[in-house]
Amino acid sequence: MGSTLTNLVAHIIFSTKDRVPVIGESIQDRLYEYIGGIIRGERGVLLAVGSIPDHVHVLAKLRADQSMAELVKRIKGNSSRWINENHLITGHFGWQDGYGAFSVSQSQLAFVQQYVLDQKEHHKKRSFQEEFVDFLKKQGLEFDEKYLWS
Repeated sequence: MGSTLTNLVAHIIFSTKDRVPVIGESIQDRLYEYIGGIIRGERGVLLAVGSIPDHVHVLAKLRADQSMAELVKRIKGNSSRWINENHLITGHFGWQDGYGAFSVSQSQLAFVQQYVLDQKEHHKKRSFQEEFVDFLKKQGLEFDEKYLWS
């Protein structure tokens, strides 16, 4: 085959440091635009982003040679620096160590995109911790819950 063809879509989830609820509605749109700019700078495509005050969901199409770890490192590092430099919250802002990243098939793309956009609705019924543990279980990932939240 003479060319590389991929459709690499990831659903990425990460929380604020200690899950402190600081992503208020007043900064959400600007934060989403900034995250989209980081992804575009990495030659990816932002498909959806949604959050509640203690965590963010990002749905993005990645290029074939993009490392997930490096992309998330850039998103979290650059966005936390930007929030702090622009004093968008009171006090120092940081993201929790670690993240979840899950592949999304084309057949599930519309469903996951709507899920990401509807974060406020989902979290009327369950917490971030319950949601994240459900994701891990549905993906068949082994984990020790005592290490998830540190």
